[in-house]
Amino acid sequence: MGGGHWSLGFFSWQSSFKQLSYSTTFSLILGEHLRICPQGYTCCTSEMEENFANKSRSEFEAMMKEAGRSVQTTLTAQHRSFDSYFQDLLNKSEKALYDAFPSMYGELYTQNMKVFKDLYSELRRYYRGSNINLEEALNEFWTRLLERLFKLMNPQYHITDEYLDCMVKHAEQHKPFGEVPRDLKVKATRAFIAARSYAQGFLVGSDVVRKVSQVSLSHECTRAIMKLMYCPHCRGMSNVKPCNNYCLNVVKGCLANQADLNTEWKYLMDSLVVVADRIDGPYNVDTVIGTIHMRIAEAISNLQENKDSITAKVFQGCGNPKISTKGSSSEDKKRRGKVVLEAKSSAQALEMLVLDAKGNLTALKTYWITLPGSLCSKKVMASSAADNKCWNGMTKGSYLPEVMGDGLANQINNPEVEVDITKPDMTIRQQIMQLKIMTNRLGNANIGNDVDFQDASDDMSGSGSGDSCPDDVCGKRLSKSPSTRQPETHAIPKQSGHGINGASSRSLPSAFLLLLSVAFIAAQHLWR
Repeated sequence: MGGGHWSLGFFSWQSSFKQLSYSTTFSLILGEHLRICPQGYTCCTSEMEENFANKSRSEFEAMMKEAGRSVQTTLTAQHRSFDSYFQDLLNKSEKALYDAFPSMYGELYTQNMKVFKDLYSELRRYYRGSNINLEEALNEFWTRLLERLFKLMNPQYHITDEYLDCMVKHAEQHKPFGEVPRDLKVKATRAFIAARSYAQGFLVGSDVVRKVSQVSLSHECTRAIMKLMYCPHCRGMSNVKPCNNYCLNVVKGCLANQADLNTEWKYLMDSLVVVADRIDGPYNVDTVIGTIHMRIAEAISNLQENKDSITAKVFQGCGNPKISTKGSSSEDKKRRGKVVLEAKSSAQALEMLVLDAKGNLTALKTYWITLPGSLCSKKVMASSAADNKCWNGMTKGSYLPEVMGDGLANQINNPEVEVDITKPDMTIRQQIMQLKIMTNRLGNANIGNDVDFQDASDDMSGSGSGDSCPDDVCGKRLSKSPSTRQPETHAIPKQSGHGINGASSRSLPSAFLLLLSVAFIAAQHLWR
């Protein structure tokens, strides 16, 4: 997790102090003027103490951002790898369709290219987070394709839009494309729901770390950090390391709010691991997404093979259409010889991606509660716990107070940092809420339920290609193919659950989410 370069920050602190002490001769004075360091004999003036306090604040905040960037780098790299894999899978399927279909179907394809292009465009928009009902989009594709192909296969008739409406109504019972539409809808929706939730989970996690790393230190924390790192130099003890437990209490007090992210952060990491197993397992993203073009070809073949019986059933249900006065030729004469479609599997690449992601996610699970220990051991270079010749905040000796627990509530008796446990940081509380929302999305994805990703397209833009489906094409016939399941809105999981295993029972209405947000804002004003 980038720990190898964490020691740079405080090394530079200590080097600067040594250079300062070597180049300048100080006379010891009584420290009655000091407001942070012990008021014994000192070589620091009030101005020096103030400068050191300001420096401690900026250095510690920079240290937090540096630690956060390591986590951000890991999460964004995982997102980039999966996003590239998924987009490539979809692009290859589309390219295979464009390469093979002209030879396979002739005018059946060339006169209906837009139908296929619109399908892949909608699939990309859905993956990026647009608020599209995927089942409805797939239903619309089959409806439009059936209308076009039915007219091409019966060129001797004048088929009106009203007649096509009737034909579509009978399509479900006649199953002109066989079982392909139903089977593809089930498998593709599961795969796409899981893929886009999984991809966005990494982005949300990275964004939470970024925002939390920017939270400013409190005045009390700045004083405690100054006392931890700079006061030994003011006492002429520049070579004395801080006691480890002393350092832990200071940093745990400073990062008390950050530690409260731990529970929901672990839920998010666990949820991403579970969905990763779905993607590489039951939902079989590689096979489902990589063979969309093959399933479409299979469906068209079913229609062609059963053309006569399907046409007869439609005529029986909707009546015989009028004979066309235009010259016509059979679509079969325009068909080329069949081309065998193949799908190149990238299952091994997906397996490696998932394996790598699971390893990184597991390593990041305890990030927030292990951060104080990491900072103390790798940044502050604190002395061992058993050392009785370390800086304890007052002098060189042992440190006797016990180490506080993690989180805001456990800092009520912190001996080093004065923490008001009744005033949680609102930025961090908001990020806890974001973690809950994302975990709930992943929980829905785990059981194949769609979710409403409002404003998510901005976060996931910039990957892949494909134009949006025009409104006059996508919107005009949606009423013909209503979705069997509407997307669920974002909900918040209950605290009692663990990860996404109980996600279906943890969902709360969006109104409750709004109510909680209002409550947070109201509480913020009260605390002020």
